[in-house]
Amino acid sequence: MNGTSFQSDIRYWLRQGNTVNHLLLWNIVVFLGINILYIVNTFYPTNTLFSWTYDQLALHSQLNTFIRKPWGLITYMFTHVEIFHIFFNMLNLYWFGNLFRGFLGNKRVLPLYLMGGISGGLLYMLCYNLFLPGFPSGMIGASASVMCILVACATLMPNYEIGLLFLGNIRLKWLALGLIALGIISIPRGNLGGIISHMGGALFGFFYIRILQNGTDLCKPLIWLFDPETRKEGQQQQARSKPKKSPLKVVKKPEDNNQLRLDQLLDKINEKGYQSLSAEEKAWLDKVSKEN
Repeated sequence: MNGTSFQSDIRYWLRQGNTVNHLLLWNIVVFLGINILYIVNTFYPTNTLFSWTYDQLALHSQLNTFIRKPWGLITYMFTHVEIFHIFFNMLNLYWFGNLFRGFLGNKRVLPLYLMGGISGGLLYMLCYNLFLPGFPSGMIGASASVMCILVACATLMPNYEIGLLFLGNIRLKWLALGLIALGIISIPRGNLGGIISHMGGALFGFFYIRILQNGTDLCKPLIWLFDPETRKEGQQQQARSKPKKSPLKVVKKPEDNNQLRLDQLLDKINEKGYQSLSAEEKAWLDKVSKEN
């Protein structure tokens, strides 16, 4: 494969309009960039560019450091150094990001990724300053953002099944609960800061869907900020005085009877909750979710 073909493939991949692809790319670019600096530092130990860059990108627990580098609350969730750290985060982001995107639309992916990461980062800082005041600590990684998206999927579609190596098919709700339980159990021996941030992301993902089902979309301000079409549609709706659309509507336009019925069931869940569905409606919704 020549360089031109590779660049064409990347451009095609990004032009698909899939925000998950863009998030994967930026995480990989930052990973490659910081590891190039790490390699340089290995051969030239006096070179401090790697440590300086890491320090700028990480989220710091100490308030006096955070005040000087507040951008770390955003940059940390795009930064990885270890290969297995980024591999598993990006693998889960690809799986669950696309699953989330298929049900609640592409426009919500980046806002939820950011808000999940911010929630995890704030909980990390809060816990360190409450229980380990003055202890210097820095954190990097997209784990909180990915956990947020995973738990959001599990909350929206708890009985959706995915296939896992050695485990077979498992429902999302059990996968999410299992990962949370493993995180809590490993606190005494694991990466405390990372585990705390996982819990923060998971909590936000859960409450985001619950609040969304009650008619309020916490991602709406960021959707408006990042998406010009949403701003344009909002202006047109205000001009026409149209009623507010349900936040649980699938973004795609109805093309057939299945899509129309899916919209109607999501509206019903939004108004009355999932338990209001009949057994037949739940079975149909579960079948459609697996097909997507």
